[in-house]
Amino acid sequence: MPLIQNRDIVVIGLQQWYTSIGSNCKNIAIEFARHNRVLYVNAPLDRRTIHQEKNDSNIQYHLDTMSGKQPAVVEISPNFWNYYPDTILESLNWIPFTGVFDWFNKVNNRRFAKSIQRAITELGFKDVIVFNDNDIFRALYLKDYLRPSAYVYYSRDYLLGVPYWNKHGRTLEPKHIAKADAAVANSAFLAEMLKKYNENSHYVGQGCDIQHFNPAINYPRPVDVPTNQQPVIGYVGALKSLRLNIQLLETIAVKCPSWQLVLVGPEDEDFKQSRLHSLPNVHFTGSKSLDELPAYIQSFDVCINPQIVNQVTIGNYPLKIDEYLAMGKPVVATHTVTMEMFKDHVYLATNAEEYIAMIQKALDEDNNDKHEQRIRFAATHTWENSVKAIYQAILQYEAKHTTT
Repeated sequence: MPLIQNRDIVVIGLQQWYTSIGSNCKNIAIEFARHNRVLYVNAPLDRRTIHQEKNDSNIQYHLDTMSGKQPAVVEISPNFWNYYPDTILESLNWIPFTGVFDWFNKVNNRRFAKSIQRAITELGFKDVIVFNDNDIFRALYLKDYLRPSAYVYYSRDYLLGVPYWNKHGRTLEPKHIAKADAAVANSAFLAEMLKKYNENSHYVGQGCDIQHFNPAINYPRPVDVPTNQQPVIGYVGALKSLRLNIQLLETIAVKCPSWQLVLVGPEDEDFKQSRLHSLPNVHFTGSKSLDELPAYIQSFDVCINPQIVNQVTIGNYPLKIDEYLAMGKPVVATHTVTMEMFKDHVYLATNAEEYIAMIQKALDEDNNDKHEQRIRFAATHTWENSVKAIYQAILQYEAKHTTT
């Protein structure tokens, strides 16, 4: 599969570079930079963010770049830069009418584009490729204003399942997808959604940092993981009721008191107020850094993804599944369309009773051969392979564009 090399790529999206947790967008940008010059653009500040988070050190640095106290273009590595946009956007989602919202949003887009263009000019980028990670609104008109050689829209979550995005996104995201030169998604479900609006839509799979989740390393057992002989059933990731089934976890914990449930990650209010906190065999560790996660996964006897099925989750690709498998761990996960591709390596369940049966089966069947099979399967899901598929979508567009 041919690569795109020695090009200039601008990456925009929903996640700031300085955000501590990993993301698809950041990993894709790193992979782009192996063969190209890359500018990763942080989301521009809006007045609400400035007011609510002005004491955050990263927000303060961003403000300092706008007053000239700090550089706005920061080199991350050779051929790779991070940009703090020098414009402030207006907070618009309160506007009730999509037509009015769209008019003001276009003004925001024009300001954002002018700021990005200043960074492009400073770096001497030419004929840029713009890669947009799911930013429906702030990037809606960037193709019109920046006039890139190719514009790619990347879908890795069904954002319209969230009220904030659905309010205006149900009208504007289809238009955004349709105007992209290529549309790509990390799950087959989302790729089918893209194809409704753009014929040059592709499933590009998902990557995993296999080197980071290395089963050959003997990590020290975290002190907040139980050390008795009872099985440890674990989850790593944000604990949000929008994505995870609290009732399912409660049922597992109550019906299987000999199993120790370890939940690693920050909690939303629903989790904080849940019955789980009163159950003696449920353990919350709080947030952990990315570097700490392999030790937790290694300490689990079975890893789970107790996903609730709704509009937000039904089409998503849970990256943690690859991370679990990369460590050779048995995995039980909620059965969704996306999880079908994992069915030979992951135990799939649809309710609490099936979860309990599958966890027990995973405990009973676990062996070294299965460990190796899981590791080999996870190793096929690399960022290199995913980005090659993104390149193929871009090259397909460019080949057609240059011959017409």
